[in-house]
Amino acid sequence: MVVSTEHAAVDGRKRTQRSHREVADVLRDRIRSGSLRAGQRMPTQAELADEFGVERGTVREALRVLQREHLLSNVSKGSPATVAEASERAPAHPGEVRPQPTMVGLAPRITAAFEAPHVEIDALCLTSISLTLAIGEPLRQIHAGQREPAKVDVRVLLPSRNIDLAFPAPVDSGEDEGSQVHRRWLAQRNAQGQVLRHNLLALRSSHGIDVSVQFRALPFTPPVKLYLINGTEALFAYYTLTKRDEEIGQESLEMYDAQGTQSMLFPFHQGDGLRDTTFVEQSHLWFNALWNTISQDLELGSR
Repeated sequence: MVVSTEHAAVDGRKRTQRSHREVADVLRDRIRSGSLRAGQRMPTQAELADEFGVERGTVREALRVLQREHLLSNVSKGSPATVAEASERAPAHPGEVRPQPTMVGLAPRITAAFEAPHVEIDALCLTSISLTLAIGEPLRQIHAGQREPAKVDVRVLLPSRNIDLAFPAPVDSGEDEGSQVHRRWLAQRNAQGQVLRHNLLALRSSHGIDVSVQFRALPFTPPVKLYLINGTEALFAYYTLTKRDEEIGQESLEMYDAQGTQSMLFPFHQGDGLRDTTFVEQSHLWFNALWNTISQDLELGSR
């Protein structure tokens, strides 16, 4: 297949090194504009690498991104990929994707993130239960030899143990009940964070992966949960409170609490329209501002 002169000089900068996300953005625009038609075979990976002035590995990552979006099929190291038929494609705009409960929507996005050579995950949440569970599948794939990222960076913002939580909180605001609920939440926060940190740091010795896992404490109870993935995705959910009974120790306490794993997760993807791109960018700015200003070092212990 002959690569057109127009495509060979994208933005007039044929040999400017691009990331796989930038290559994916250009190819996505071509598919959605009709420049690359449904059923058409893509240029070979070698041709695309020459066109964009990048390594073939960068091209493969870009094609995998588009395959996950159902814009391409038959992505492999062999024959060229094929532009998917319109009926097979995911909605063009993440806002059109039906929100899913956190444990349905988060796990596949975390798993897909580990296809990148540098995995970056930022999370703001109440206990990190959902993140710890969601990261189990990519860890299994790494140990099975199906994934091999070179670097993993995870940052997690959690409420400080020294604040009065807005939730979970007892319906009866007595001091004893409040202390019991707080101790239960703190034990969950610490246990989940320790498991998450241990499982990720174990990749250093088992697979030689450069891993960083950091936690910081917030001086407030987050009313929402937020996951930022590989610099391009933001997954956002509201904590919705319910009144329920919980067994703590030998007694049942009525409390206001949020079922975080069931919170509906809304996806936003950079490059899919001004709204989504702006949301992802602003979410990163917000997270970094919290991380670098009012948050403090967090020790995952009982003290």
